[in-house]
Amino acid sequence: MYSELLDGQMSKVIHRLQRLIGCGVFHAYSIWLFTRSDLKTIVIPQSAFGIINAIAFSKDWLEVLVRVPSAVFWVWINLLPFAIDNQRQPEAILEDRHNKPWRTMPSGRMTEGQAKTLMLFLYPLALFTSLWLGGTRQCLALMVLGYGYNDLNLGDWSWVSRNVINALGFCCFASGALEVAMDSPLSFFGEQSQTMVKWLAMIGGIVFSTVQTQDMADQVGDSMRGRKSMPLALGDGPARWTIAVPMVAWSTICPWFWRVSAGAHVVVACLGLLIACRTLRRRSIEADKRTFQLWNLWMACLYTLPLLFATGR
Repeated sequence: MYSELLDGQMSKVIHRLQRLIGCGVFHAYSIWLFTRSDLKTIVIPQSAFGIINAIAFSKDWLEVLVRVPSAVFWVWINLLPFAIDNQRQPEAILEDRHNKPWRTMPSGRMTEGQAKTLMLFLYPLALFTSLWLGGTRQCLALMVLGYGYNDLNLGDWSWVSRNVINALGFCCFASGALEVAMDSPLSFFGEQSQTMVKWLAMIGGIVFSTVQTQDMADQVGDSMRGRKSMPLALGDGPARWTIAVPMVAWSTICPWFWRVSAGAHVVVACLGLLIACRTLRRRSIEADKRTFQLWNLWMACLYTLPLLFATGR
């Protein structure tokens, strides 16, 4: 009798543990879905920027490698509340039902109230993390940019404000990851620091002039929410030329700035030319999605240029 009672209690405990684990996995996956589509555009590339540039300008690259997990986590924890704030907006949910129905909000995995509570918890956590690891200035700047983009609707108001915020956001993520990877804040003094500041400014210019590549495939969803992205404001054809021309120009300017080898110059230039040609000639939604993937690869190639310069390649 006692043995049967004990078995029954154990079965209840195991069942409750299974439910708790299942619930934890469900919510963890829901949180991950908020940043899933940004892994290839923000988390991986901006973390790579910080790590690669830290190695290029550091005297002890082993110390940089030790801080790789911290740099990646910094980018992700600062991105997460921004992504939640963006995706919990009614207009964003409407758009995602068409473009990304698997996301947390349109799939019904979380209510708007739950998402807001989670966001309000994560912003202080991101700030605490930045005070601990580094990148505090960038964290605060990202909060301001997030408020303007999501709550003031500056991301929908005009393609100019949308591209400006995207460019500043890229610079914040990239420089924040760099500070964490170097375990040192960026300075405006010294030749090395000034070179890095100029490079970050160039990255901002690149993003401002070409980031509309991501909007080409989302025109239907953007139109539904009234977003004035560049292809909707200027027209599909003109918007494609605003991508193609800067792609070719930056593919020449960036390798020249870092004085890399002819081989590296050719790789960057050919990839940039490929993206420019695809943008003008391949105009289906699937083709535009693939072109945006190539744009991310091109950005990753640009991020390696300081390391190639430092190693004389």
